[in-house]
Amino acid sequence: MKNVLLFLPQGFEAYEASVFTDVMGWSREVGAAPVNVVTTALRPEITCTWNLIVRPEAEFARIDSRDFDALAIPGGFETAGFYEDAYDGRFLELIRVFDRERKPIAAVCVGAMPVGKSGVLNERKATTYDLPDGSRRKELAEFGAIVLDENVVVDGNIITSTGPATAPDVAFTLLEMLTGKENVASVRHEMRFG
Repeated sequence: MKNVLLFLPQGFEAYEASVFTDVMGWSREVGAAPVNVVTTALRPEITCTWNLIVRPEAEFARIDSRDFDALAIPGGFETAGFYEDAYDGRFLELIRVFDRERKPIAAVCVGAMPVGKSGVLNERKATTYDLPDGSRRKELAEFGAIVLDENVVVDGNIITSTGPATAPDVAFTLLEMLTGKENVASVRHEMRFG
């Protein structure tokens, strides 16, 4: 069984995290390749962007990257405290470890920002949410990323996307990296995506 570590920063968007738990859960239930998701955070309790309160399953300090095959990162709102945890040095180092191990890193919306800040997107293609003033994409470019105006961008082991509507695509892309196209087709069909 494959294992995905789902990092939940303060102020994350619950929908953007739930696509990973749902898609991987459906793969466990009806797919040919089971994938487990374990949530972690820097805090014992997190308040999401829209005030849902969540308790992660695993304490961040006890996480060993060797126990996981991929890392998933939802986006969130700065006003809800997202960057307090997303830019924390401990999490940025974990991103670097997953990248050094060439394990998939899947980021939805501004979940790409800590990936960029960690340095692993330097001279690699990526995308993120495009605020009306373009500030997040400019910041991502300042981190060294080659920013593309596409809904989902895959560069090697890293998946980034533009916003909440792209979240299922990111989760299915990650599932494909972990289990293959046939399993994704089966799960998409059972979930009525097509």
